[in-house]
Amino acid sequence: MILVVDGLNRHQFRDVLDDMFRLRARVFGGRLGWDVKIENGREIDEFDHLDPAYVIGLDDGGNVVAAVRALQTTGSHMLADVFSAIMDGQAPIRSATLWESTRFCVDTNRLTRSKGKNSVSYATCELMIGSLEYARSAGISDIITVIDPVMDRVLKRSNCAPYDYVGRTVPMGKVSALAALLDCTEERISAVREFAGIHGDVFIAKQTALELLNSKISTKHLPANQDRKPITDLERYFLEQLNASNTDSERQDVFRLVTALATGFSAERKTALLRNPRAFVHEA
Repeated sequence: MILVVDGLNRHQFRDVLDDMFRLRARVFGGRLGWDVKIENGREIDEFDHLDPAYVIGLDDGGNVVAAVRALQTTGSHMLADVFSAIMDGQAPIRSATLWESTRFCVDTNRLTRSKGKNSVSYATCELMIGSLEYARSAGISDIITVIDPVMDRVLKRSNCAPYDYVGRTVPMGKVSALAALLDCTEERISAVREFAGIHGDVFIAKQTALELLNSKISTKHLPANQDRKPITDLERYFLEQLNASNTDSERQDVFRLVTALATGFSAERKTALLRNPRAFVHEA
């Protein structure tokens, strides 16, 4: 499932972005050995502060399994300011209808090597389709992407071969880097879909994504029902509150209430808090 996170909804998907930055650290800092800045297990650079769009692949459990960043080329971008050696003296490419695609990564630890839905191949192709369709819907005609030779071969095998290259190949960590051009045509999208056997809508609606992620957080933070007893009204209340929460702050309010009720409040006090959970939050 593909989720697009941008300046309009990033406040609702901070946890998703956090997982994505951690994945980038593992891929670019660890597996590829690129000279990237990693702090607290997250790879974030100056271009992440320029309000880019992120096309993110999620598995059925709401985990980030793939991601790529889309940035306008009319301003500062990586090929112009970081990978300028690739341009080999040529002027930076700038166009209102050309996006730069960078930080394409897939979680090879979580995904299998088969050809099924939870495979690296499927996630890679789904992310390609999502990136191309999102760009096309935004009026973008072409994408320039900084990749390594391995990714170049992946593109070619997936019916998504670049139509041209810019500049030259340069050393980059454990691998080399080059700049490739892709058009956002329906023909290219259809070719990738045919290769991967992906024929339906790859995007997940924002509200569906929020419900999935809230469910994931509920499962993560609440103890497992190991004895299989029916849940109580109180437990059901907490689950409903978690599922209705849209922000980290709202979820933390629920967890604080759970803690308070478990530490010896009187029955009368607990009843009052359940009727007005926010009262405790403001008093605490």
